Amino acid sequence: MNESNFSDYEYYMKSRPHVVILGAGASCAAIPYGDKNGKKISAMSGFIEKLGLDDIFPKIDIHTTSDNLEDIYMELDERGKKESDCAAVKIELEKVIRDYMSEFVLPEEPTIYDFLVIGLTRKDLIATFNWDPFLVQAIGRAMRYTDNIPQVAFLHGNVATGFCSDDNIMGNVGMPCRCGKPLKPMKLLFPIKKKGYNSSVAISKSWKELSHSLEQAYMLTIFGYSAPKSDTEAVSMMKKAWGSINDRKLEEIELIDIRNEDDVIKSWSQFIHTHHYSYHTSFFDSTVARCPRRSCEATFDRLMNCIWLDGKKGFKEGMSFSDIDKVTYKLISEEKRKQDDRSILSNPYT
Repeated sequence: MNESNFSDYEYYMKSRPHVVILGAGASCAAIPYGDKNGKKISAMSGFIEKLGLDDIFPKIDIHTTSDNLEDIYMELDERGKKESDCAAVKIELEKVIRDYMSEFVLPEEPTIYDFLVIGLTRKDLIATFNWDPFLVQAIGRAMRYTDNIPQVAFLHGNVATGFCSDDNIMGNVGMPCRCGKPLKPMKLLFPIKKKGYNSSVAISKSWKELSHSLEQAYMLTIFGYSAPKSDTEAVSMMKKAWGSINDRKLEEIELIDIRNEDDVIKSWSQFIHTHHYSYHTSFFDSTVARCPRRSCEATFDRLMNCIWLDGKKGFKEGMSFSDIDKVTYKLISEEKRKQDDRSILSNPYT
């Protein structure tokens, strides 16, 4: 490969998307001490008790001994087909969950979601399975600094996101569409094995965006998502878009999870080509945090150009928004200058 061809190849690789998939663990990591009002969020295990939702089950006996919302909801869904009491409790649970999730507000100081959104650009995609409004709120805060922010996909719906089916417009729930009507709340997909990803235009659109980005992706980060048994269909759809691992010899996968590394690798082995992965228990050890806004550029330079990276120049836990601005200001300015050019962005993390 001559120099000109390699330059074109380098530009192509660095311009590919970085896809980040978020599960409940990401939201738990974002507000470890609670939201702005001290309100805690929970992963699926212990969800009912931790969020104080026990009082919605006064009329029925739950058969499962599991404290996992997925197991409880799946039982309600199955029994609700024959038992009217279970069907009524399921509907009430759905309403309580939507109302509860809608009340969350990010703390005033930067959270992991703020670092994540400002650490990526519009060629990238954040796809979330979470119902909470944190990603939407972080996007609003990032827009104070730049409009070059990542695309988003809400795979199970989102309490802060609305959709107009007439104009195919998605935005903050309640905001006026261009037709003048307020954006209606997205449908939420609850944890059953057959969720019906095509039953909602907005959710179907999100899955198409994820599939397209996964097909093109150079990097894939999976953050706090355990691929539960109720999401078998979702993982299968992602695998179809990702394709064979034998065709992914150059791509890199990052796994951010507090579970045992072997268990995490086992969950995602069908996506990983040999040793092309890294495992972290903290977001701040990931490439997005260490090399914000240049994650694909830095990864290509590290692996293909054999350039050592300095992991101390990126985001650090405890940074203020002013600190984040200092790290990203020059990068954002360069992106504006080169937005119409076919030129490679700089990598300051060497």
